[in-house]
Order: sequence, then C-alpha cells, then structure tokens
Amino acid sequence: MKKTLHWIATIALWSVTCLSYAAPIVIEDVSGRKVEIAAEAKRIILGEGRQIYLLAAFDTDAPFKRVVGWRDDLPKADFDGYKAYEKQFPSITSLPTFGGAKDGTFNVEQALTLKPDLVLMNLESKAATDEGKLIEKLEQLGIPVVFIDFREKPFENAEKSIRIMGQLLNKPQRAEAIVQFRREQIAVVEDRLKNYQGPRPKVMIDRAGGYDDECCMSFGDENFGKMVEVAGGSNIAKTAIPGTFGTLNPEFIISARPDVVIVTGANWKNYNTANKWVGVGPGADTVEATQRLAALMQRSAFKTLPVATNGNAHAIWHQFYDSPYQFVAIQAMAKWLHPDLFKDIDPDATFRTFHEKFLPLPYQPGYWVTLPPQQK
Repeated sequence: MKKTLHWIATIALWSVTCLSYAAPIVIEDVSGRKVEIAAEAKRIILGEGRQIYLLAAFDTDAPFKRVVGWRDDLPKADFDGYKAYEKQFPSITSLPTFGGAKDGTFNVEQALTLKPDLVLMNLESKAATDEGKLIEKLEQLGIPVVFIDFREKPFENAEKSIRIMGQLLNKPQRAEAIVQFRREQIAVVEDRLKNYQGPRPKVMIDRAGGYDDECCMSFGDENFGKMVEVAGGSNIAKTAIPGTFGTLNPEFIISARPDVVIVTGANWKNYNTANKWVGVGPGADTVEATQRLAALMQRSAFKTLPVATNGNAHAIWHQFYDSPYQFVAIQAMAKWLHPDLFKDIDPDATFRTFHEKFLPLPYQPGYWVTLPPQQK
C-alpha cells in the first residue's frame, strides 16, 4: 500500500512539474501587446544586432548560444564592439544575417528556415512591421514577435525591456540584478542633485557629429536629452525638438550659447559617412578621437563660442543611446557638468564593474574623450 501511495505521489508530482513546464509565458512587450510564448526562448532572431548588449548580460557564459540569426547592423554601428565580440566568440561570423524590418528587408522566408521560437524587435521598427504585416505573417507561422526599447523612450522602457528579457529567458532574478545595478548607479547622480540649488549648465548634444556634413542632429526630451537633465544639465533642444530625435540649425545653437557640447560617436568605418565622426568606444584610439573632436568644434555652429576652446567639449560613445548602459553616460556627463560635486565618481570604474558582474568581455576604456582647453 505504501509503495502504491508513493508511486501515486511521484506520478502526481511529475504531472504537476510537466504542466508547469508546459504552461505558456505571457509577455506584455513595450508596445503594449500581449504575446504568448510557448516556453523559454532558446532559438532567437535578433531584429537588431545591438540587442546583444542586453542578451549578453543574461547569457554571459555564451551570449550567442540562443541566437540563430541577427540583423547586420552591429559591425556597421559599432565596429569596435563587434570586433571585441568576434575575438571572444569567433563563431559569430557564421551567424545568418539580414537587413531590418525598418528598412523593409526582413525576409520572412529566411527567418522560417532558421526555426526560431522568437523574433526580438526594437520599438522603432513597429510602424514598418505593422505596415508590412510582418507580425501577422510570423505569427501565422507560429513565430511570436516581442518588442523592446532602449532608444525611443529608454527612461520609460529600459527597465521593462530588461524584465521582458528575463521572462523570455526564464531568468527573472538576473533581470532584477541588472535593473538594481542600473538604478543604484543612476541614484548616485540623482541623490546628490536632489538638494542642489546651483546653476545647471546649458548642454548641446551633437548626435553623431561628423557622420555627415550637416549640422546638427540632436535629441529632444528623451534618450541623451533626458540623460543631460538627469545629470544636472539643461538640454538646449528640450523644447526645440518635440520628439526624441530632431535637428538644430547652427544659428539656433549659436544663439543658445551652450556651456557644454557633447558629441556622440563610434567607429562607423563600415557606413558610408563623411568620415569626420569621433571614434570613441571599447579600446578606441583616444588621441585620434580627441583630434577629430577638435575638428568638429571648428564648424560654424561652435567655432565662435567659448565652448570650442575652454575644455567643455566632450565626445561619448553613441551606443549608450541604444543599450541598457545609459547609467554610465549619466555618470560621465554629471562629472563633466558638475566636476566638484562628482569629483569622486568614476564612470570608468562603474562600467568596469558592470562588465565584471554581467558581461562576457573584458572591459576596455575609450568610451569618451574631452578636448583640453586651448592656450591663449
């Protein structure tokens, strides 16, 4: 009788366990869609290669083990970052690549051959995917689509996106650890500024300065624009640009007289650009980056302003705008804007610690440079 009861209990436990594993995961993505995933995602197509910045913080031991295909943007948008991953994980060169939904080159038939159980998309591609009915096409094939976002509204969606990834990978505790680290590092800045009554420097964010010959792309009250405000500055484009992204003409910049200019840049050698960008990023040549920053400060929007020569012109890694790592940029900018208040803060050490805790790559400095003041 005892044996019979034991087997009944064992079978019951096995049944409950199987049912719990079989239960689908319901995700609410950043677009507000409810998406049902059959189980933990093990074969993922990355709708943007730079989503590896997030995935690598979860699958630190083998960040590409779930990736069956990815968009071809990483070696173009972040060549230095791509080479660092390639050195550590050379198999990525054989991963299938494709264009993006945003530019209309996502191939559903190719996706099907890769047998994914998930396609991860960025929020800014939603309009294009809706227009092309991509979500419906993939879902008819049994392939769910989930949207995350670190670019359009990162201050609203970054933590959501991290937690969504935790759900998808069945690693909710890891997600909470990443969220907590991010919050703590932003709080280092916010807490010190809470009772600060002094001046807030006017800041011009020169988005991808030197990428082309036009001047100047910038940010409204989101992304780098919001980072400026959190870091204790005043974004000159906050009201001039109604959305996240936009353009300021040189006359506006001159009349605004920014106290600080921050150029975003990266190694864009694989893009067809004007090749005047500032190539900051992991392991960057900071001497060359500083020289390029000096050249950009001679454009008409800046050359007549004190900021071009007084040591308040900086360049920072562009991809902080499209990754979970905004907390590093906030600390770097806070140190530039309020050097006395944040003199003991070391954003390099912060990012190094994040690498040691969460990322598979050794930390390489080079993510920002400052143009020294010119002797008069």
